[in-house]
Amino acid sequence: MINQVLIPKVVMKSKLKILYIFILAINLSNASELTSIQEFDVKPGNSPELNKINLQKAINWASERGAALLVEASEEPYHIDGGIILKKNVSLIGVHGPTPRGTRHPSKKQPVGSVFKITDKENAFITVESSTQIKGIQFWYPEQTIKDPSAIIPYKATIQVSKTSKAQGVYLSCLTFYGEYLAFDFNASREYACELMTFEHCYGYPLSGEFIRMDYCYDVPRILHCHVNPAIQRFIGGQLSSDVVDAVVSKKTFAYSINHADNAQLIDLFTFGTHGGILLDGESYGQLTNFNFDCVAIGILKRGNNTKNRNWQIAQGSIISNTGEEFENLHPIIIEGEGHTSLSNVEAFSGGNGALTTVPEEMSWDYLLVRGDKKLTVSVWGARMRNYASDSPISLENNKAIIQFAGCFDKDENLYNWIFNQSEKSKMND
Repeated sequence: MINQVLIPKVVMKSKLKILYIFILAINLSNASELTSIQEFDVKPGNSPELNKINLQKAINWASERGAALLVEASEEPYHIDGGIILKKNVSLIGVHGPTPRGTRHPSKKQPVGSVFKITDKENAFITVESSTQIKGIQFWYPEQTIKDPSAIIPYKATIQVSKTSKAQGVYLSCLTFYGEYLAFDFNASREYACELMTFEHCYGYPLSGEFIRMDYCYDVPRILHCHVNPAIQRFIGGQLSSDVVDAVVSKKTFAYSINHADNAQLIDLFTFGTHGGILLDGESYGQLTNFNFDCVAIGILKRGNNTKNRNWQIAQGSIISNTGEEFENLHPIIIEGEGHTSLSNVEAFSGGNGALTTVPEEMSWDYLLVRGDKKLTVSVWGARMRNYASDSPISLENNKAIIQFAGCFDKDENLYNWIFNQSEKSKMND
């Protein structure tokens, strides 16, 4: 492309300049080439055992060079066993941008393109080390049920962080999962903590209820533009049944969870039909903005283990709490422990939905539950709070908490400005 576009622009200039640009274009073109995994005999027609062996050989070759491997598009997926190690410096690149409904074959119910077919029930599919990238690939579990909750296969994680080295600088982008049980297991350890993990434009519906779980990830982890929904494979195998979605909700897990993380950046997250939207655990802090946690029991559970920096700024979001529990146990937001939580323009409401079983009352119990026995602080600004059953939008079970609501509206669309100061409740204004 450089050869075709740039050269005409300089055709009237000196021949020397033309020659220079021509040589530069060739060099740039060569430098940007990807090496196809098919050159290492990773082929759609091979056995999964052979493809695993050959893909690992390709990765080993690329690790020494810092090379990128192309998952060449094909009509049939690459059937590959798990246990693959994406070693340092390797990029595994497919042809896709985000594919939230799949790239369906014209005559078969299966995805086409850069697709890994996974049936291995014993191993995590791929483990990532430092300075690695996975982009533009679809992961398909064709044996996973879409109708029968008793037939759910508890596959190991599709992608997991290294458990034996400190992985730093991993980029995961434009990935779609069909039938996975746990998409991303980034629960590292204190000994082998990870850093600078980036997840973006990833789509799936994990049948464990856990899409991204992350622990011991220091130095600014990022989760950006991710979407969890039982309709992800609607055009391939079909939308998951309400019975399967109910079974996922019953596991009482969170689609996203993060702990032992410094200044996490979480932007544009969506989940539908999981017990919890996100767990912001006791050793984490950061910012969560632009989110929608739909058809959950708990939208946000925020904990804190100290008062110095266990603080979360949460803004521009919506929570629909309507499933998985008796409605007395449905809380869009729960805050406990220590630290500060700032909620800005976060609305909550409830109601029915045919894609899963919702509570007959079509209400949550409250907007916010604050519990515990240690001092914590909460600021709530501009909240629209609807469809809750209790008299007050807040259930206060911590007499040491200091909480302020300002510019909010209750279930009757009345202005709600209140201060809860330790065991005393005072109204700011009518």
